[in-house]
Amino acid sequence: MSDNKKEAGALGQLYKTFFAKHWPVWVGGIILGTLNILLFAIKSPWGASGGINNWGENLYSILGLFNLEDATPLISSNYGMLCLFLVIGSFIGALFSKEFALRIPPVGELIKGFIGGSLMALGATFGIGCTIGAFFSGMPALSGGAIIFTIGLFLGVIVALKYLMWEMEKFPGFSSGKSYSFFAGTGKKGNWQKWAGWIVLIITLYIAYQYSGNHQVLAWFIIIGMLMGLISQRSRFCIVKAFRDPFMTGESDGSVGVMAGIMIGLIGFTIIKYFGIAVGDVALRTREMTWIFSHFFFRAIIGGFVFGLGMTIAGGCAVGTLWRVGEGQVKLWASALGFLIISPISKLYIVPPIVEMLPASWDFKSYLPDYLGYPGAFALVTVIILIWYVFVKWNEKTGKFSAY
Repeated sequence: MSDNKKEAGALGQLYKTFFAKHWPVWVGGIILGTLNILLFAIKSPWGASGGINNWGENLYSILGLFNLEDATPLISSNYGMLCLFLVIGSFIGALFSKEFALRIPPVGELIKGFIGGSLMALGATFGIGCTIGAFFSGMPALSGGAIIFTIGLFLGVIVALKYLMWEMEKFPGFSSGKSYSFFAGTGKKGNWQKWAGWIVLIITLYIAYQYSGNHQVLAWFIIIGMLMGLISQRSRFCIVKAFRDPFMTGESDGSVGVMAGIMIGLIGFTIIKYFGIAVGDVALRTREMTWIFSHFFFRAIIGGFVFGLGMTIAGGCAVGTLWRVGEGQVKLWASALGFLIISPISKLYIVPPIVEMLPASWDFKSYLPDYLGYPGAFALVTVIILIWYVFVKWNEKTGKFSAY
């Protein structure tokens, strides 16, 4: 009997290690970077905007709008399901830690969430990627366009922060008002959340098992998506936090977490590309050019800028929006809704006529090893991350560029 109690106690301690408190962001970043390598080894790297776009296409297909009847069904879409189970994984993490609650903010915040999500959709469709696909995966993929996209993100965040400070000064009542919270898991009354978490986890594993026979890649995308959501929720991993916080509070934890994930991904992606570790009979050049998009330079800078505006106004990037949806933050539900509604419309009707007017030389696939070799490309991305690290740590200490 005493041995059983000790065993239960050990398992209880293990449970508390994962769910009693939040993890350091850098831990989440390292694990997410590792899972990103696994996704690339299985098929292709982590992306979010394509999955959310698939949600929107399926919505319009059901409604019979925009001739999207032939859209890839959600249940057959690698990235649609990856994003869906990222939300579910976050839901599981929030339930296990008794942190799930429907949190309804003031109306002004809901409006900003929807506008921010709509801007992210415009930025992602024009820039061919989001903070995950074009930045967190694009930088390790050794994409020149990813560097330009990142510059655009940075500029968009700065402009959006100035707007938010102006709004607080001129219209302080817009985002204020009554907030509501439902189903919060406080005290013993919240124990139902742990049981619900186990049920959702078992259902997720069962769904993945059902796909494992004829759709093995999709089964792994489901499992990895679920893990990514849980890890993001527990570590509060969010790329808008990485760009925003140094200029608001001066904190660098979010930035360092993202840097850790990128550096882990950089090592794994470079090995896969350099040695041509392929899936099936994929040619070496095809593998090398995986996740190198034709957005260098104009589409990347403009797309990144618009996306940076949107994610700062919404308060969540692509991954931050998804895991906060799973946690019950209704403002980010509005953000996700704006993203999935606007994304297919932008992709079909807004982006194409603009792209047709652009000179071909403005947008092409820029693969850094073609110009610098693998050592030079690897070194360039590493130096960029190192400069970013030194800056945020210096700013954290001095507060030179922090608003508060």
